[in-house]
Amino acid sequence: MPVLRWIRRNLVVIAGLLTLAYLILPNIVVMVFSFNKPKGRFNYAWQHFSTDAWKDPCGVADMCGSLSLSLQIAGWATLGATVLGTMISFALVRYRFRARGAINSLIFLPMAMPEVVMAASLLTLFLNMGAQLGFWTILIAHIMFCLSFVVTAVKARVMSMDPRLEEAARDLYAGPVQTFLRVTLPIAAPGIAAGALLAFALSFDDFIITNFNAGSTVTFPMFVWGSAQRGTPVQINVIGTAMFIIAVLVVVAGQLIANRRKNSAR
Repeated sequence: MPVLRWIRRNLVVIAGLLTLAYLILPNIVVMVFSFNKPKGRFNYAWQHFSTDAWKDPCGVADMCGSLSLSLQIAGWATLGATVLGTMISFALVRYRFRARGAINSLIFLPMAMPEVVMAASLLTLFLNMGAQLGFWTILIAHIMFCLSFVVTAVKARVMSMDPRLEEAARDLYAGPVQTFLRVTLPIAAPGIAAGALLAFALSFDDFIITNFNAGSTVTFPMFVWGSAQRGTPVQINVIGTAMFIIAVLVVVAGQLIANRRKNSAR
């Protein structure tokens, strides 16, 4: 039958679209309920359409303060993890030294280790050092677990780079700094950007490691968890929807820029 033949030819595409719809469905639910006006404290059942939460997204006490804190931590953690991760990636790919294989294996430990184990280990470390739990302990912990993801993304890009391009730049009398800035860095930029975006998302979203090492500091995921015990304000859905839309716009913008570069290269 023609219908069965069409399904067989497009089976992979259909499966991909169904998987994508399954992944996006929770975000759509969050988006829809950001326009809800619940009767009680919990925003779990649809009642009436309203834009009140969008007009006053900071109407819940301390919510925007915790959001600002999470954005600050995610920004600094992304910067630190990206810089350190990029340098580690170049060192592991370009240089040969003792314990290189062991370091390559250790890089994957934070990704394979359960978060609760890492959180408890970091808490033990900070307590033994006498550190005051708060902003800085959260930041150090986030840089530590984001580092592995950045190294993995950047390392894959660096390994695919053609060293002859840098050799050609040196043959044309470009210095080490000029070669790095004009040849090496632009080629490695997609991997660095991917690692940075991944680090930002992981840091902003983290709850377990943050909860262990936060002390009295409250980040946005911790605020959401605490609110869920007493009620779920609609403003939480508003912030979640805004973050989802921003993430989609960043991905679309990246694709458009990449397509424009490919077309200009042709």
